[in-house]
Parts: sequence; C-alpha cells; structure tokens
Amino acid sequence: MLHASLLYDSVQFAAEDRVLVLNSAADPFVMRAAHGLLMGRLLLAEDNIAVLGTLPQAFPLHVQHVPYHDYILQHPPATMDTAVMNIIYQPANSWMLYGLQVAAFALKPSGRLYLAGPKDRGIVTMAKRMKEVFGNVETLTISKGQRVLCSRKRADFSLDPASIMPLDMFAESKLDEGTRHLLDAIEVRATDEALDLGCGAGFIGFHIARQATSGQVTMVDASLAAVAAVQQAAQQQGLTNVHVLPSNGAQAVLGQRFSLVATNPPFHMGGIQTLQIAERFIREAAQVLTPNGRFYLVANRFLKYEPTLNACFTSVQEVSGDSRYKVLLALGEKARG
Repeated sequence: MLHASLLYDSVQFAAEDRVLVLNSAADPFVMRAAHGLLMGRLLLAEDNIAVLGTLPQAFPLHVQHVPYHDYILQHPPATMDTAVMNIIYQPANSWMLYGLQVAAFALKPSGRLYLAGPKDRGIVTMAKRMKEVFGNVETLTISKGQRVLCSRKRADFSLDPASIMPLDMFAESKLDEGTRHLLDAIEVRATDEALDLGCGAGFIGFHIARQATSGQVTMVDASLAAVAAVQQAAQQQGLTNVHVLPSNGAQAVLGQRFSLVATNPPFHMGGIQTLQIAERFIREAAQVLTPNGRFYLVANRFLKYEPTLNACFTSVQEVSGDSRYKVLLALGEKARG
C-alpha cells in the first residue's frame, strides 16, 4: 500500500483550498488533509459506504461526502483547487478513467490532479491517460515501485458531455463463472423472502426474483454505484419484487429475517486479499436467516471459509463446483454462547 507520507508530502494545498478525494477515502492522506484544511473544504467523492464507516464520527465540519458515481451530474464544474486519487482503491480500470473525467470537470483552471499507486496496478498506463486528458503530466515521486503523478488543468480545457461514462460502466456486465455455478446450484422457492448480500451487478438477486414470484428479494451492497445501477436494471427488467439499498454488509437489514440468503463475496480490499469481508457476510447471514433458512455462498476453492461456516451453522456441505470454484450450502444457525 502507498505509504501515507509519500502521497501527503507530494500533494500541495493551502489551508483555504477546496480538495476533492476521488474514491480514495481509505487513504491515510484523508486524515492529514482533514486537519490541514483549516479554512478550506475536503470533499470525499466516495463510492463505498463501508469505507466511510471507518472514518471518525467527529470529523471537522468542512469534511463532506458525496457519491462518486454521479459527481459530474450533481455538482458544478471548476470549483476545486486540488483532486487526489489512489488507484489501489479503484475496483477496475474504468473507475480510474472516470476519476480523470471527474477531476477534469471539477478542477478550476490551473488546478492540480495528484494520482498515486503502484506500477503493478497500472500507474504507468494512467500517466499516459493523464497526458491525453490534461495535455501534461509530471512524475513527482518514485519510491519502491510506487509513483505519484501530477497534471494541471489547462485554462482552455472543456469536457465533452458525450464522453461521460454511463452508470452501467460501474457494474460488471458479464456473468462470472463462480456466480454461474451458484445460479445453477441454488434452489429457489416461489414464496422465498431472499437476501442477495453484496449484490454487485445483481445477477444473483435477479435470478432469485424471477423464481420467487410470490416472494420478495432484498439486494444490498456497500457500493453506491452498484446500488444505483441495480435499481435502474430492476426497473428496466420490470422486476417489481426487488428492493435495492446501500448497506455495509447486512447492517441495513439486521432487523429482518430471510428464508434464503446468497452471496458471492469479494475477497480483495484495497488490492489486498482478505477473508474478512466474506467471514463477516457469513456471520451476518446466520443472524438474518429464519430457523429453516438456507445460505448459499460461492467462492474460489482456495479460500477457506469452511471454519467460519462451521462455527455459525450446524450443517455445511458443498453442493456444486469444479477445480476452481465451490458452492457451499449452510443450514441451521448455531446457538450463540
């Protein structure tokens, strides 16, 4: 991960500046900027509400959050002095390219965009993209495979509205192989009250909704862009038994109970492999299931979720899979001691 001082020491801002952080609220730079902008404003254009939940509740009043995915549609242009992005927090290249668009739109003339990240995540390629968008790019720092780049917005810059990336670019449009295994294995009842936990592009929840014709499907995700894209897709497909809402895990629905929960949980956070997200999903699924409820989880075979599943459920079995993926079915929440 990019060392905090490397990014902080490279970014120049005055105490009265307006600084825009592009989907990088988890970066330690945010804490330093929050306390350095004594008379300015720090705007967190952030997609992930789970990340926002980790920030201090007592942040200064000049620190505000806005959704990342519709910044250009909801805010005036040329209002920010500085924009900052760390590419390790971006889920895909399209999110990085969108960040360049937002920066070009939001920055005042002569405003600066600082982009940071490692070579193995594409920082060299992004330098080329910055040159294409802004007409200039400078490498400020190179340290241990990490780089900090800077581009300045030209006074004659204009953004073509037709070039703004559509909402659906934030959602995966292709069904991945792991999810396909889960959809082939899952048994849906017409009356199921179901939860798609970490719904992403919505493939699992939509599949359940089409079969649970007398039931209801709640779809949750920590990504505001994913929630907006899935809401739009549900309307377009005429699925009236679908409810989509933002949630850090299952936090928004812990007071509800479901006969069916399904998930294909992420296993990377900030570019680092982790079991924590899935293990939390497992524990929360056990909380919200009805006594006879079913919990389906698909994962890469090398990910060892079975110990957590066995700690939370009385029965865990593999119901489908291949050499790369496994679909696990868990039944019966264990009594908590």
